[in-house]
Amino acid sequence: MTLDREQKVYEALKELGITYSCYEHPPVFTVEEAVQHWRGIAGAHCKNLFVRNKKGNRHYLIIAEHLKKVDLNALAKKLGDDRLSFASDERLARYLGLQAGEVSPFGLLQDGQREVVVVVDADLKNAAFVNFHPNVNTATIGINFADFEKFLAWRGNRVVYLVF
Repeated sequence: MTLDREQKVYEALKELGITYSCYEHPPVFTVEEAVQHWRGIAGAHCKNLFVRNKKGNRHYLIIAEHLKKVDLNALAKKLGDDRLSFASDERLARYLGLQAGEVSPFGLLQDGQREVVVVVDADLKNAAFVNFHPNVNTATIGINFADFEKFLAWRGNRVVYLVF
């Protein structure tokens, strides 16, 4: 199943005409673990947080530069929502088809109902390239930011740019 999730990413990128660089590495579950494998990889390295509102009826994929602090309380206010907290492993699997440590915008390929709202740190617009897992935590792929936006538009989920 893992290879299938990863293969779907590469197939989608090919369909969209998006070029990418792929870097394989040992499994990583946190940004702290991943940093040691990012040497020599150009672009912004991103952290991806999957959260839900208090009622559990809205889900957000938060994408920010890996060193940036994400204040969930402040972000909830900017989004006009109630308290945000990390979604359970079950919700992550249900909405993005992923497991902990694999969270990536490419998980949106599994969100057929386009229920997840994507919240992107507006400062990432200044990055030439952005880097994400291809739905597995044993690789990092880099794409240019314009192609990242192309992917998001193709998926059709609501996208919000905010300054964190």
